[in-house]
Amino acid sequence: MTEPLGVILAGGQATRMGGGDKGLLALDDRPILAHVIDRLGPQVGAMALNANGEPARFAAFGLPVLPDPIPGFAGPLVGVLAGLDWAAGQGADIIVTVAADTPFFPTDLVAHLTGVAEGMAHPLVLAATPRSDTETKSMSDSGLIRHPTFGLWPTALRHDLRAALLDGLRKVVLWTDKHDGREAVFDDALDPFFNVNTPGDLDAARRRLSA
Repeated sequence: MTEPLGVILAGGQATRMGGGDKGLLALDDRPILAHVIDRLGPQVGAMALNANGEPARFAAFGLPVLPDPIPGFAGPLVGVLAGLDWAAGQGADIIVTVAADTPFFPTDLVAHLTGVAEGMAHPLVLAATPRSDTETKSMSDSGLIRHPTFGLWPTALRHDLRAALLDGLRKVVLWTDKHDGREAVFDDALDPFFNVNTPGDLDAARRRLSA
């Protein structure tokens, strides 16, 4: 298994923030995306950004900008596919994806994901956390909450993923379960996958960073 490449997923429409790029919102006088890049950079060999629209708005970050290869804002799996196509062109076997609006994800994310993937012919692992009483996200059979934008993905399965997306698949875990994907559990006291979806979330992120 070669060193993973990193892909930051920023292709969503940010409807709960009123549109625009959540990753460009200011957090401690820097864009959220800058915090994400700082966390991911030391963990991977190279990085790219999955985003749609005019790529020049991200020029200051110096990353390749990968548009969705399938139109229509079909969800995070399309961004994963964009990353897999890019990584395959770089000669890489795997990518790690993170969300552009999640500034506090673990600094050992890649190490933990790749450790759980040991022995898999096609490394496919999603980050997961224990379920809380108020959690409403996608829960696995083991009672864990999976975070589908944080995962390890093999370039060898990109053609299978493309076919599934063109056939209408949108739910990440349906595809990962089909390929016997695993879960890497992160049991931190603070939610490591807290993401900024609303103005209130942005205020909470600012308080968390200052603390």
